[in-house]
Amino acid sequence: MSSSPALLDVHQAHSRHAEFAIIDVRTAGEYASGHLPGALNVPLDRIARSLTELRRAAEEKPLLLVCASGARSENAARTLARHDIEATSLTCGTSSWSAQGHPLDYPAQGPRRVWAMERQVRLTAGALVLLGLLLGLLVHPAFELLSAAIAAGLVFSALTDTCGMAVVLGRLPFNRRR
Repeated sequence: MSSSPALLDVHQAHSRHAEFAIIDVRTAGEYASGHLPGALNVPLDRIARSLTELRRAAEEKPLLLVCASGARSENAARTLARHDIEATSLTCGTSSWSAQGHPLDYPAQGPRRVWAMERQVRLTAGALVLLGLLLGLLVHPAFELLSAAIAAGLVFSALTDTCGMAVVLGRLPFNRRR
């Protein structure tokens, strides 16, 4: 299998929408804030545990994986490819889908106001860096190591295209299904 997943842009995906089993790999909270019509929610951190169901779905229709920007869906497609399950990733994700005027579905109770995971990560990382710097200034210089650890984590995240902080934040109650 190829290491790069097949990609579809929003225009291609919209015109072929009915051909796919759509899997939204964002957190449950993000999914509840609006998702592609007919999409099922299987958060990225649960992909490995859902292989049997995803394999079964892929036998009926090709899989189209969706996230907010396309990064997590590409990651999920690579994970599925390692298990011989073919999947296509939507480039630019739900943000581009809705920006181009295509409708989103919402749970019965309406949209939830949950920040996108990337925004949650930026807030958390920034707050921890500031906290480390302030504690280093006011309490003890060793606290600056917190800022250094967050910076190292961000570099590692960029190099590996993974995000441990997003995994941790995804487990918080507001990012889970209610």
